[in-house]
Amino acid sequence: MKIEYLGHSCFLFTHGKTRILTDPYSGIGYEMPPVSAEYVTLSHDHFDHNHVDGVKGVKEVFRRPGEYAAGGVKIVGTACYHDDARGAERGKCVAFTFDFGGVTVCHLGDLGEAFSEEGAARFGHPDILLVPVGGTYTIDAREAVRWIEAIAPKAVIPMHYRTEGCALDIAPLSAFTAAFGKERMAGPVAAFDGDLLEKYLGKAVVTEVHRA
Repeated sequence: MKIEYLGHSCFLFTHGKTRILTDPYSGIGYEMPPVSAEYVTLSHDHFDHNHVDGVKGVKEVFRRPGEYAAGGVKIVGTACYHDDARGAERGKCVAFTFDFGGVTVCHLGDLGEAFSEEGAARFGHPDILLVPVGGTYTIDAREAVRWIEAIAPKAVIPMHYRTEGCALDIAPLSAFTAAFGKERMAGPVAAFDGDLLEKYLGKAVVTEVHRA
């Protein structure tokens, strides 16, 4: 299984011949790289997460809570809120959990709701957690740490933070690394390193970073 980070909240998963893309984007200050995928998941219908027209070869799009199958990959969509006012400000979103034949990956989308133990329990304990950390439109770095500690994944990949060229008012990755702490950053949170992922998961997972 291979994970590629294409910027913002967009990841390309390749499992055998199956390609799944999360939250394709546009209008954030830089362009999404050219990409092809048979399946696309959309956490919500905002411009920086729903640019399906920018993806080639799409056969099916998943955008609602429920259970799905995509080329041998099991997908579960779980409802959550885009803000801390139960959706009154920015609506709902969907977190998608993928089962790649033994490696589970949970993409929290634009999670923005206030932390609660009950809320975290909805997502189980995936092997890899993809978590927004930029604040403003999602949980911020400090809130992300609370969610991570409760969900207790084996590895974490931060997303939805300000990178070079990003025009959105969100915090850079350094805010998260400071909140998470240097000691823990040396561990499985540095999940873009494929060797590190394999060490903590006991399974081979290849990763590539296109924009950090």
